[in-house]
Amino acid sequence: MVQTRYGPVQVRITVSGGRIGAAQAVQVPTDNARDAEINASAVPVLNQEVVSAQSAKIDAVSGATYTSQGYISSLQAAIDAAHLS
Repeated sequence: MVQTRYGPVQVRITVSGGRIGAAQAVQVPTDNARDAEINASAVPVLNQEVVSAQSAKIDAVSGATYTSQGYISSLQAAIDAAHLS
């Protein structure tokens, strides 16, 4: 889990055959309606980018900079824990 300015972000990955099969943000800031709105559109994009890139080298989503940065940091920790990098 990574703490951002607006709250915690935690990413979980599913690995099969040494490849990332799925990525899921299990925790993102949702303390207010604006956070929830931003993350509802940003998180699916980030999840898909991970599967395509097979790494934490993904682009941030415009308008969701803090969530994107937290997502990428948490993602890298998950990748490291899975011994994929």
